[in-house]
Amino acid sequence: MANNLRFQVVEEAFKKRALDVKVPEERPSEYFGKYVFNKQKMYKYLPSSVYAKMIDVMDNGASLDRSIADAVADGMKKWAMEMGVTHYTHWFQPLTEGTAEKHDAFVEHDGKGGMIENFSGKLLVQQEPDASSFPNGGIRNTFEARGYSAWDPTSPVFIIDDTLCIPTIFIAYTGEALDYKAPLLRALHAVGKAATNVCRFFYDDVHKVQVNLGWEQEYFLVDEGLYSARPDLLMTGRTLMGHESAKNQQMDDHYFGTIPDRVQAFMKDLEIQALELAIPVKTRHNEVAPNQFELAPIFEECNLAVDHNMLLMSLMKKVARNHGFRVLLHEKPFDGINGSGKHNNWSLSADNGVLLHAPGKTPEENLRFVTFIVETLMAVHRHNGLLKASIMSATNAHRLGGNEAPPAIISSFLGTQLTELLDHIEQSDKNELFNLKGKQGMEIDIPQIPDLIVDNTDRNRTSPFAFTGNRFEFRAPGSSVNCASAMIALNAAMAEALNSFQERVDAKMTAGENKVSAILEVLKDDIKTCKPIRFDGNGYSEEWVEEAARRGLDVEKSCPVIFEHYLDESSVQMFESTKVMNKKELEARNEVKWETYVKTVQIEARVLGDLAMNHIIPVSTHYQSQLIKNVQGMKDVFAYDKAERLSARNVKLIEEIAGRTEQIEQLVEELTDARRVANRIENIHERAIQYHDTVCPKMEAIRYEIDKLELIVEDGLWTLPKYRELLFIR
Repeated sequence: MANNLRFQVVEEAFKKRALDVKVPEERPSEYFGKYVFNKQKMYKYLPSSVYAKMIDVMDNGASLDRSIADAVADGMKKWAMEMGVTHYTHWFQPLTEGTAEKHDAFVEHDGKGGMIENFSGKLLVQQEPDASSFPNGGIRNTFEARGYSAWDPTSPVFIIDDTLCIPTIFIAYTGEALDYKAPLLRALHAVGKAATNVCRFFYDDVHKVQVNLGWEQEYFLVDEGLYSARPDLLMTGRTLMGHESAKNQQMDDHYFGTIPDRVQAFMKDLEIQALELAIPVKTRHNEVAPNQFELAPIFEECNLAVDHNMLLMSLMKKVARNHGFRVLLHEKPFDGINGSGKHNNWSLSADNGVLLHAPGKTPEENLRFVTFIVETLMAVHRHNGLLKASIMSATNAHRLGGNEAPPAIISSFLGTQLTELLDHIEQSDKNELFNLKGKQGMEIDIPQIPDLIVDNTDRNRTSPFAFTGNRFEFRAPGSSVNCASAMIALNAAMAEALNSFQERVDAKMTAGENKVSAILEVLKDDIKTCKPIRFDGNGYSEEWVEEAARRGLDVEKSCPVIFEHYLDESSVQMFESTKVMNKKELEARNEVKWETYVKTVQIEARVLGDLAMNHIIPVSTHYQSQLIKNVQGMKDVFAYDKAERLSARNVKLIEEIAGRTEQIEQLVEELTDARRVANRIENIHERAIQYHDTVCPKMEAIRYEIDKLELIVEDGLWTLPKYRELLFIR
């Protein structure tokens, strides 16, 4: 019965056809932002004076004048109701890697026995969800449940179905951040201020620096029926067992290949709905592994880009189901083929139009370029362990370190030309690098900093933090996570580095040194200091692990131990000095990280144990019984010697099945005992380490035995869809 069901599910999956997607008659530029209360709609629905104040808040970082909240809320409500909206919600990003929302209707009593539609500024600006029911790391107790969600006016509100979604931060009653957005906004403010101050060494017309982010979202698609027939996929997001298919990605024929019709229909539908929500999706293609794809947008301001990525991941799941698919955002849903990341392309730009990580056309501009490159390296070097902690998770740990993803050691690739330039500056005498030209002021002559060409070097795909011409690509974040986690750590570290740079340059100038000389002296010191983080070689090699350890970089592989970097003295000092997070918030977040790790592994272990005992062993022993009957039948039909010879292979299979099922039973028992021991540990940090050290290895051992059984048990008896069925969309 079970095997018939499996083949029926597979057959139905292969019969799927692409759905017709209703394409709007307008061009994308005409329906872009249809469901977003953007500046164009603000201009139409808000009084001119209110509109001007909102633009000042959004573009210039001015404080929100709460006196205009009622007028803004009224305009939003009018627009939303014209769009068929009946409810509103504060949309926030708790520490769950997802989003949260509670819907309320636009209704109040009218005092006359009826109801009226109402939405006030008070409801727009602030609400009070239950803080104790979200991960909080002990900041809030169940009997101290009050928390606040507060409107983020820099991220436009949008409509999903019949609900007006208002992006908000989420904080505890006592002010600590309980989400990703609040510390992200603080980090963006810190680095913007620090970068603006450094920019003034080079430009007089810079008043604001913005952080840009372009994420690349990788994901897998599987047929919904096959997904539902795999309890491990359903409950954990990844296959806890499964032998690799004879053909997977080794022919390199999927990467950039023709997109299957059904997938193309899904992508088209997704893009239309994303563009209507002002998510500027631009690129789509097949990725390396079968059933793996990628979507990427145009770069945006970092806070908005993070919101758009969280919204898109939710939208992907909804649209996929409409097309008979399930989206897998797990970093490693299938063993033996590539996993999925979310590459974060990060850069800084000034309000005078200059990309700060891009080479210029003059020596002065290239000095600015070198400054921001070196200080980025300083940030990454000083906090390489923290940056690794910011992207680490129980799920991403399966992806990092394999020969298809960045290694779990943070280093930076610069390319030949830039590496040689920094080496030359480090070794040069400062008197070579500038000339003073009389009373007319300073005419900079820096032959060692020539005109630089963007993208004049190859890309190193093994580097977790690679320079790619005018930005850095942080390749280590996982596909399922909120990329705000990495952006908080990176931007806070960058703010600290830039503040330090400014202070040291100012000190030298106060002591009488000219500006260029002061900048170059500080840069030379920093180039020497951060040199260990620069690595242009093969990050997959074992030699690099040894070399990285010698350089003092973090080479730890245990996920729970890596999280400890959030509480390093240098990390706490950095976060507190930039006013991004205090020690209490950091301790709480680590509690959440350790608890999430434990729960993730715990669920996987329970699912694996259940599947092993209730699916794998019964199927294997049933096949074993068939083989035993065959051997016995041989003895009844043939002479002893011939029966022995003809049944030898089956006898060998019987013995192998017996040995592997016995081993699985023993390992499942040991896995259960290991969980029990770990669960008795009260300290969540120590419990997480125990899960990593004792539970995870048992799971790997069980998987090994199951995958071997899959190869020998009759295909018609195997109850679970195999990789060859899951991974090739028809």
